[in-house]
Amino acid sequence: MFTAFLIKYAEIGVKGKNKHLFEEALAQQIKYALKRCEGEFKVSRTEGRIYVHALSEFDYDETVDNLKTVFGVSGICPVIDVKDEGFEDLAQTVIEYVDKVYENKNMTFKVNARRARKNYPMNSMEINMELGSRVLDTFPEMKVDVHHPDVMLHVEIREKIYIYSIEIPGPGGMPVGSNGKAMLLLSGGIDSPVAGYMIAKRGVKIDAVYFHAPPYTSDRAKQKVIDLARLVSRYAGPVYLHIINFTDIQLYIYEKCPHEELTIIMRRYMMKIAEKIAEENACLGLITGESIGQVASQTVQSLAVTNEVCSLPVFRPLIGFDKMEIVEVSEKIGTFETSILPYEDCCTIFVAKHPVTKPNLNVIKRHEKNLEERIDELVQQALDTDEVVIAKWV
Repeated sequence: MFTAFLIKYAEIGVKGKNKHLFEEALAQQIKYALKRCEGEFKVSRTEGRIYVHALSEFDYDETVDNLKTVFGVSGICPVIDVKDEGFEDLAQTVIEYVDKVYENKNMTFKVNARRARKNYPMNSMEINMELGSRVLDTFPEMKVDVHHPDVMLHVEIREKIYIYSIEIPGPGGMPVGSNGKAMLLLSGGIDSPVAGYMIAKRGVKIDAVYFHAPPYTSDRAKQKVIDLARLVSRYAGPVYLHIINFTDIQLYIYEKCPHEELTIIMRRYMMKIAEKIAEENACLGLITGESIGQVASQTVQSLAVTNEVCSLPVFRPLIGFDKMEIVEVSEKIGTFETSILPYEDCCTIFVAKHPVTKPNLNVIKRHEKNLEERIDELVQQALDTDEVVIAKWV
């Protein structure tokens, strides 16, 4: 029945003179999402509206599901578009629309006409009154409620006439690519995929880095992270995942530094390496899944010590979330079941029994001097192992 979709946006509408740039970015992301659907579509922009027109047969549910992954979309309205062949034809189409879409007619409604084409022979108020009257005559069990109707029947008079009454919520946010690029530190846990999703929702293109520690972590753990990157890519677009062999650095830190400081020192070197990769790939910041107090390396003191090695900004979108809030998002975006697979990542292998929770930066730096003989060489060797996997949702 439906022939097109009206795509609604929220924040983009207040972008002033740059609004058209965000609209174009959103249109491009919609086109990318529709490539995953059967059927042929045309995406058009006109007078503050974005439309997806079906040019062939298509799967309605599949199309809606993919449009719901596009950041920047606040609402998806299935519409029927009709040629302007006179008011009688429009009224008949509206009646047929109501009859097909609403099996139960025991409801209230309101007609909301918008006349963008001012040469139409009736004004908006006249259209509202006349169409409302026709609907009441045809379906007497329906009632008009102009304040809180069960159904808002929209009729937009443009180059074509569009009729719709359903609005499916979109993910909101900003179109990916409209706010630069950042590097996600992606592990096999629950938190980091959610952090990547949330920063992508603000329009940031995501690359990712994963620290692999063979033989202490298996190829199954590595594949788990690739799978998580692919799941995030459903919303964020293709993710360039950099896989770094971190084993020699971890063993060297384990040999040379106090064991209660292992986690924080390893974390500092992960951040250093991630920043180097980020800078080489034009990323403007780092993203982590840290939440205050969740583990020893995420106390305020530990985060301050970790931050000290970075010159790029570090985005922590989960910083005030508790675990259940993070789990709720991970279930919504489909990463939870993969995240809980029992394959260890490189951090969990080298966790101390009693890690320091309030590290002192000066003490940490003093102990890092134990690494001076080989650490620069090992960091470069780790960078040389960079394996790039393009994770893409298909």
